[in-house]
Amino acid sequence: MTRRMLAAGLTAAIAVAAPAAAAVTKPTVTTGGASRVTQTSATLTGKVNPNGAKTTYFFQYGTSKLYGATTGPTDAGAGTNAKTATADLTGLAPFTKYHYRIVGQNEKGTTFGGDRTFTTKRQPLGFSLAANPNPTTWGTGATLSGQLTGTGNAGRTVKLQQRAFPFTTNFVDVGNPLVTDANGNFGFAVPLLSVTTQFRVMTVGTPRATSPIVIEGVAVRVGARVNHRRVHRGGRVRFSGHVTPANDGALFAVQRLKNGQWVTVQGGSLKHENTTMSRYRKTLHVRHFGKYRVFVGVNNQNTSGISREIRIRKRG
Repeated sequence: MTRRMLAAGLTAAIAVAAPAAAAVTKPTVTTGGASRVTQTSATLTGKVNPNGAKTTYFFQYGTSKLYGATTGPTDAGAGTNAKTATADLTGLAPFTKYHYRIVGQNEKGTTFGGDRTFTTKRQPLGFSLAANPNPTTWGTGATLSGQLTGTGNAGRTVKLQQRAFPFTTNFVDVGNPLVTDANGNFGFAVPLLSVTTQFRVMTVGTPRATSPIVIEGVAVRVGARVNHRRVHRGGRVRFSGHVTPANDGALFAVQRLKNGQWVTVQGGSLKHENTTMSRYRKTLHVRHFGKYRVFVGVNNQNTSGISREIRIRKRG
């Protein structure tokens, strides 16, 4: 065998043995635990694999799965091995349950880690706060209720503050202060909400305590009507209505309840009606009888809304 033949054979063997280059994909991320948790701070951890493309990561966190806050983006490089990711949080409310997850981004897409929680340490005074209902519907109200815990929590004066979307202004007082009951409980009624709003409760006087921020979603109001409630199978039914406030171009879907789940039948986008509302119209050939509704997807100063349920029955 000649030297040239040996070299060719060796080259072919190397080519066969060489592994194929890994495909570049969106990052792989894993939400880790929270460490060094204090009354007002914590360190979030996780793993991020860039999978061959330049990647950044950050953490989302807040007092619910709406999160509402993020850490700054951090460079994770462009390697193919998992790296440890961390972020330090400060300014947290004491004795408060926080949700968080890691998010990785590269040119191939965005990956969200699983939701995890931690609770900050207790202080002599601390708040719990919740909104009900959440979300509420445009033009209606909600109740902000909770409890002041710790020594001296009974008979304390507390006040409610709010900050409307996009949350760039300072908090302002809402209504009149209240006095907590013997167990530190309180409740504030807030009428006529029109945009998604942050709320918090503070003690008046010293010692000072501030609740976690609660984000009260305000869903668009979705009206729905049909021209027929009883039709033959395959008959035409027109769904129409208005959505308040106006969200021209937002997507809507006519949905049917199937085996306990709402499934989309048909959809479209909202049209302009006037400065305060949008409209929609969709005609279906009804092949299945039962409950229907209209879902409108929104993610701005309002959240997605759902109409009342309408039952379509068989005619005759």
